[in-house]
Amino acid sequence: MCCARKVRPGVRQRRDRGFVMEFVLGGVAAAGAGFFTNPLDVVKTRIQLQGELQNRGTYKVHYNNTLHACYQIAKHDGVLALQSGMGPALWFQFVMNGTRLGTYSILNSFGLTRNHRHELSYPKNVLCGAFSGAIGSFIGSPLYLVKTQIQSQSLSQNIAVGFQHKHASVTQAFLSVYRKGGCFGLWRGANAAMVRVSAGSAIQLSTFTTIQEKIMENPTMALYPNTSILIASFVAGIGLCLAMTPFDVLCTRLYNQGIDPKTRLGIYYSGFFDCFIKMAKTEGFWGFYKGVGASYLRLGPHTVLTMMFWTNLKEHYDKLTNDYEFLALTQLSAASPDKQRSLDNSI
Repeated sequence: MCCARKVRPGVRQRRDRGFVMEFVLGGVAAAGAGFFTNPLDVVKTRIQLQGELQNRGTYKVHYNNTLHACYQIAKHDGVLALQSGMGPALWFQFVMNGTRLGTYSILNSFGLTRNHRHELSYPKNVLCGAFSGAIGSFIGSPLYLVKTQIQSQSLSQNIAVGFQHKHASVTQAFLSVYRKGGCFGLWRGANAAMVRVSAGSAIQLSTFTTIQEKIMENPTMALYPNTSILIASFVAGIGLCLAMTPFDVLCTRLYNQGIDPKTRLGIYYSGFFDCFIKMAKTEGFWGFYKGVGASYLRLGPHTVLTMMFWTNLKEHYDKLTNDYEFLALTQLSAASPDKQRSLDNSI
């Protein structure tokens, strides 16, 4: 009978969004969050480049803290400079986080984040988060490289830090990087980025998923899903900041350094480990946590906004597709036999 009809494979369900839609939902969520947090990303980048390979106390401090950095940038470069690199930053968020969150959702739908009792497994969550982050960061690495170089640029030598590439536009930046280093140059520093995002993603996604599920087990809290998202995102943001900041500093240094035209290698660092050793010798332990304040002020809201946008986008998408299928099946059950066959083939 028609009313006993089984759900066909073509009928979309929560676990069957497909990678493309998971990619789009994750990318839109992250890009939306990136729009609001990009000024703090600019500030973080400038602070991380301050005093590069110099001992503390031997260089002029242009940015004392996050608020002072915002003031200095607005004063010398203009208010719009706080949104520098917006284009590649949003595309990076869309591509990297779209791939990262989309891959994680697919792995989760296959049950790879749960144990044999179908309970969330924290170790498996960590591994899936790290794997998803590594893939996303590698694909988005050229965008992050250009974003970093543009964000570090200053119109005034009074507050300039790090190597100044003086890119005139995003397109010119990509062409310049390609001319100097070829295709390899576009992915220079990608290994550091993979470590950076793998560490952050492992902590963020595993912590967020575990805490949110624990909170939702409470009948009272289950009535307020956005509250659980907010709490889980806040905690995940703290872990994300602590785990990712050292690798974030390394990435910023590797991405922003100039290139020797003869060797096509970086003028400061030959690679990830060389950068780590040189920083440890000259800047010490706290050098790896430069800009941690700006980093958390960015990562905290960014994590909250991304997770809230992501969760709500998935719920709205599922509701829309389920409403469509419900309407189609209702029409099918009320139709004549010939019409049923026609509608059945269209679902």
